[in-house]
Amino acid sequence: MITTKYFNYRQVLNLSGVHLIWISIWCTLIAVLFHFFHWQWMTIPWVPVALIGTAEAFLVGFKNNQAYDRLWEARKIWGGIVNSSRSFASMVYAFNTNNENIGTFDLEDRKKKIVYRHIAWLYAFREQLLVPTEWEHISAEEEHHHNINQRRNRLIKAGFPDYTRTPLFLNKYLSEEEVNLKSHYKNFATFLISQQAKDVNDLKNIDSITDFNQMQLQTALNEFYGFQGQAERIKKFPSPRQFASTAFIFNVLFILLLPLGLVNEFEKLGDWGIWTSIPFCIIIGWIYIIMELVGDYSENPFAGLMFDVPMLSICRTIEIDLLQMTGETDIPEAIPSKNGVLV
Repeated sequence: MITTKYFNYRQVLNLSGVHLIWISIWCTLIAVLFHFFHWQWMTIPWVPVALIGTAEAFLVGFKNNQAYDRLWEARKIWGGIVNSSRSFASMVYAFNTNNENIGTFDLEDRKKKIVYRHIAWLYAFREQLLVPTEWEHISAEEEHHHNINQRRNRLIKAGFPDYTRTPLFLNKYLSEEEVNLKSHYKNFATFLISQQAKDVNDLKNIDSITDFNQMQLQTALNEFYGFQGQAERIKKFPSPRQFASTAFIFNVLFILLLPLGLVNEFEKLGDWGIWTSIPFCIIIGWIYIIMELVGDYSENPFAGLMFDVPMLSICRTIEIDLLQMTGETDIPEAIPSKNGVLV
């Protein structure tokens, strides 16, 4: 998530620097061919170019609206996880039947185990959402050979311990037995919630909580299943490629035709007008590219890029709140933004 009020030049160049180069080369090439080689035959009237640009603007606008809906829905899902996590932990510690047959320390350990497992679920779920899909900008190959280390280094610089890509965070909040089970489950986050349900049921069986308390806690666990399913739907079902692909093709077509129409119009201003067409062509093409890229990157809110939902920061916020509920004193710091980006 970008935290600065406006895009800075680094963010703009990271997003569209390469595209700015090829647009500049193409617009300059057309102007040079027109001026020095007198290739007037390649020019086209401005009206059809303008019509294509108008149609493309509508299509890109539709695509961006859909991308924003996906991004905002993803943020609402994690906002729901924040609220439900606090409620779940507070209920775990608030519900107590004062059963004298249960040792105080044993009950405290059981409750802390449930809260700790929930923190582990947060990070395990986040890690699953970061696994790249074939339609995202980070391919599986790039993730394995390059981006995995780049992302880890960025998180370490942001002050987050290096257990985001290793089993160390599981060792911190889960038992050794549960950690060893991770390799046996394709969806480890789902397994953790099922374990939570068993432990909540055990609290009811030893009369630490009432049947109604168990129902409330199970309802909260069902909510986490719901949030997980909603996020997985966004992650595993791409924005319909027929809209994304046609918007990209039309954008490229418009930018290729743009200098062919502009150079003819600017020639009417004189010889110097041909060269004036170059910066105007670059600016117009760059604007359309930016509109396309903003929607293209925003449609995948769990890709681990600067436009995404700051899942790591949200997980750390929940972790801090839940640890304080358990009475822990060794509380980690919140995740700060780095270079205007919050991960």
